[in-house]
Amino acid sequence: MNTEQLVRTFVEYYQERGHRRIVGSTLLPPPGDPVLFTTSGMHPLTPYLEGRPHPLGSRLVNVQRCLRTTDLEEVGDTTHLTVFEMLGTWSLGDYGGPLSLDWGYGLLTEGLGVDRSLLHATVFAGDSQCERDIPSLQLWEDRGVPVELTVEDNWWSNGTVGPCGPDSEIFLWSGEGPPRSTPTEDDRWVEVWNHVMMRHRRREDGSLVPLPQPNIDTGLGLERLASLLQGKSSVFACDLFDPWRRLVPPLWQLDEPALRLVCDHLRSAIVVLGDGVRPANTGQGYVLRRLVRRVLTVLWREDSSYGLGDLPDELVRHALDHFRQDMPPADVLRVLLDEEHRFERLMERGRQVLARPRFRGRLTEEDFHYLHDTHGLPRDLITGLRRG
Repeated sequence: MNTEQLVRTFVEYYQERGHRRIVGSTLLPPPGDPVLFTTSGMHPLTPYLEGRPHPLGSRLVNVQRCLRTTDLEEVGDTTHLTVFEMLGTWSLGDYGGPLSLDWGYGLLTEGLGVDRSLLHATVFAGDSQCERDIPSLQLWEDRGVPVELTVEDNWWSNGTVGPCGPDSEIFLWSGEGPPRSTPTEDDRWVEVWNHVMMRHRRREDGSLVPLPQPNIDTGLGLERLASLLQGKSSVFACDLFDPWRRLVPPLWQLDEPALRLVCDHLRSAIVVLGDGVRPANTGQGYVLRRLVRRVLTVLWREDSSYGLGDLPDELVRHALDHFRQDMPPADVLRVLLDEEHRFERLMERGRQVLARPRFRGRLTEEDFHYLHDTHGLPRDLITGLRRG
């Protein structure tokens, strides 16, 4: 099942159960939102999760593109992406956790053909403020799915203050042979779906109060599930990355982790550009600039002749088309090349500054601040130049 079929199966399954599809937003949150990018499917729905009526009703389903920088250092492994798509469902004061989990189980086993024996669930064990999630535990026991009870791993919150509640996570076995151990003990159990029972609001003093309406918020990583259903060893081997796996290795000779990082960051940079962001020294533009510079740092570490001018139009168009963006590929490539030239000039200036006697020994925090504030040299660039 390719990703397009997976999305269609997911959406239709929930539409048959009374959910209305909402159009996913761009990566950019609404004006006034303190976060730089949309990080989850629930992010644009926050006002409705806090009680405002949604114009499409109380059962919703969508596909939302997301960007997370918190996992940036993890990119290059088998499961993390910077830009990804989240399949989401919501009950806004409608049905409860057991029905949500039952439908999730049904979609995985009947709709997508997952063997029940390859599933494992985790459930909130309870603490001093909130009791054990008995309804979720009973649902999984009734379905014959093994359960691990945890506390911190099964409590969802949107920051230190705000909506929160217990969650139940569904894991799929990715290892060879029969499943073993539990999700917290063996990372071959891959989390694919989180069902949050959003029933509380945490106040500034740490206490919990009931939300005006209890909600269910679920999130399922599209690329992660697709790779598992397709029997692939990493998200970078699922069908969405087929053109990248075909076209990038002949251009640039990279080891596997470097290849994954380059493909992820370039694809992410294209999508961020397609949503209207341009490189800058702060905010959203700085995230974009950092993605491009991390790519160039990896490429130039292997061969100084590598450059973004080699990037095929086909890859740019593939990313833009998948995320339904209408920016011309030539405009994307022009911005990327401008950033490459800007970075080249910064690298040369950095080498000249770091060659001064003052900076030949071990650098202090004061040195790093001076180099950044006076010469525009960020810490990661300084560290890379000194290693080089």
